[in-house]
Amino acid sequence: MIKAGIIGASGYTGGELLRLLVNHPNVKLELATSRSLAGKPVTSTHKHLEGFLDLKYENPNSENIRERCDVVFVAVPHGSAMDYVPELLDGDTKVIDLSADYRLETSVFEKVYETTHSDPRKTVYGLVELHPEAAEEDFVANPGCFPTGAILAAAPLAAAGLIDLAVFDSKTGISGAGISPTEASHYPNLAENITAYKLTTHRHKAEIFQELTKLDQKLRNINFTPHVIPSIRGIFTTAHLFINEPLSTDDLKTIYEGFYRDRPFIRFPSGVPSLSAVRGSNFCDMGFESDKENNRVIVLSAIDNLVKGASGQAIQNMNLMFGLDETRGLWLPAAAP
Repeated sequence: MIKAGIIGASGYTGGELLRLLVNHPNVKLELATSRSLAGKPVTSTHKHLEGFLDLKYENPNSENIRERCDVVFVAVPHGSAMDYVPELLDGDTKVIDLSADYRLETSVFEKVYETTHSDPRKTVYGLVELHPEAAEEDFVANPGCFPTGAILAAAPLAAAGLIDLAVFDSKTGISGAGISPTEASHYPNLAENITAYKLTTHRHKAEIFQELTKLDQKLRNINFTPHVIPSIRGIFTTAHLFINEPLSTDDLKTIYEGFYRDRPFIRFPSGVPSLSAVRGSNFCDMGFESDKENNRVIVLSAIDNLVKGASGQAIQNMNLMFGLDETRGLWLPAAAP
C-alpha cells in the first residue's frame, strides 16, 4: 500500500484529496496536517468524511513526514510550498505540489507572483494529457485549475501550429477562491450575479502561455479573462481560437479525438458540455464548432475545479508515479444533477 500524507489538509483541496484517497485501493492515508487544527479530528472540518476516516490533524516536522509517507501532497498557499518541498524530497518520498510554486520557470514565477523563489528547481508540469513523463519523476507540479481547462481546450490545435490568436473566457465556481470567506464569495454579492476580475492580469495566464507556446513556439497572442459565477464547483471555458487554415467541425472532431485518443479522462459528449456532467469527477468534457466565416474555432471545456483542476489530477499524477493505471481510484461518474 502507498502511504500518503497531505500537508494543508483542512481546505477544499485537502478535503477532496481525502475524499478520493480514502477509497483508493492502493492507498493508506497516513497523515493530514494543519498547524491551527492539530489534535482535532479531520472530520471536525470535513464532515462529509464522517465514518470513513478516523485521522486527527497533526503538525509533524518534515523528517517525520518523510519517514511515514511514500507520497506527500502539498496543498498550501502559493509561496509556502517552497518552504516544505526541499526537506520532503531529501529521501525516497515522492511529492506532488498543488500550489503554483513550481509550475513556472523561476524568473517567470518571481515576476508573476512578485516574490523571491527560495528553491529554484525544474520539475514536470503535471498536466498528464500533455506530460505523461510524470511517471518517471519523484516530484511533480500540479497545474492550476483555470489553465487545465484552457490548455486542454487549445492543445490539439496549438500542437498542429494552427492558432494565430487564442482568447479564453472562463467561468469558475466560488470554491476556486478557497475555504476562507471573502467579499467575492459573500452570498449577497455573488447570488444572481457574475463577476469578472483581473481582466488581463490573472496569474494563471502565465501557465497557459507557457504550455501552449511549448506546443507552438510561434504562438504568442494568448488572452485570458476569468469570471466567478454563483456555483460551488466547476470551470467552464469558452476558447475562441482564431486559426490560419480553414477547418470544418468534422476536421476538428478528427483532430481532437486523434490527439486525445489514449487519454481516458477526456470526453466529447454530444452537444454542449455542462458542469453538472463533470461535478465531482476527474473528467474534462469538450465540445467544438467551426466558424469558417471568421477563421475561428470555438472550443468548450468543462471540468470540476477541485478534482480535474486540482486534487483528482494530483492523484492521476500519483498513479503514474507509482506505476498504476492513471484511472486508479478516479474512475467515478459525476454527481449529477
